[in-house]
Amino acid sequence: MASAFEVAHERPLPPLAPQTEPWQDEIEEQANFKEYLANMIGKMMYVSGETGEPSAETTGMIEEIVRQQVIEMLRNCTELAARRGSRSITINDLIFQIRHDAPKVSRLRTFLSWKEVRKNVKDSDDKAGDADLAAAEDPVGGVVAGAPVDDAAKKNKKARVGLPWEPLSFYNQEVPEREDEEDEEEEEMNYITLQRLRKADERTKVMTREEYVTWSEFRQASFTYRKSKRFREWVGFSTITDGKPSDDIVDILGFLTFEMVQTLTEEALRIKDHEDLLKERTGEDAGTKKRKLAQGLFDPPSEGRSPVESRHIQEAFRRLQARPTKLRAMLNGTSLQQRTNLKLI
Repeated sequence: MASAFEVAHERPLPPLAPQTEPWQDEIEEQANFKEYLANMIGKMMYVSGETGEPSAETTGMIEEIVRQQVIEMLRNCTELAARRGSRSITINDLIFQIRHDAPKVSRLRTFLSWKEVRKNVKDSDDKAGDADLAAAEDPVGGVVAGAPVDDAAKKNKKARVGLPWEPLSFYNQEVPEREDEEDEEEEEMNYITLQRLRKADERTKVMTREEYVTWSEFRQASFTYRKSKRFREWVGFSTITDGKPSDDIVDILGFLTFEMVQTLTEEALRIKDHEDLLKERTGEDAGTKKRKLAQGLFDPPSEGRSPVESRHIQEAFRRLQARPTKLRAMLNGTSLQQRTNLKLI
């Protein structure tokens, strides 16, 4: 008769859980981030006017274009910091790369200003909570404890972001701002921003409540929100520049990547609309497609409308990379090869 020890060892052991290697987990996380980027690009394209579902080829091309743009921007920032004798880049180095695009600089400064406001509000709320606790423990000092909160509340307004290459930075003393002084940047709002606001207003006027909720959620799409580590690995930040980037730099890159996707999509939509108009006038594909009815200003897009394709994105990128004639006028008629660097969108 077998003993209890022998019987126990004759029982089959439970199967071991499959163990994955660290490199397998890394590959899986990278694949998940690629899916996340494709989802974010689709949302950004929807906000920019593309109501159709873009293909994987289209989102992949936009992803690669944006990645090359960010790498080029970081390289330029690293070279600029090296001339300054620094190994780490700053937010001014990033803004300096787009200094010739005044509308984009204005939108970025507004973004940074409101970010500072939210930070000050959060700090003042924390101080107010500490002051309430101190006042509860010491009723005599309650009024004094509330004084710093009032000082912090005065700072909770939109602050102006100064840049070192502006004429005002050349002087030691800065002219104080008046309370009733209007922001010149808001008064002189650029043409592109007004056009985007007008298009957004036209689209949202015909939306239902559910569609507007979706629209509002898609406007919050970002490459960097809660994905800072994966974003740095995606662009190869450690191989381009030394040091870990600050949160402000990552936020600025997130803002600029949204602008890049939006600019590419808007240009691709213009190309596609012109292409569809030519097909309609020449009668191309007349046997396979129904005649399109004229749409009003506030009519929703037609159901049969095809989304932007990768060739439209490629042509949009080519047009955005075109150099003005005055930059290559002296090379016309010569045998010199016109080599140009990647132009930032």
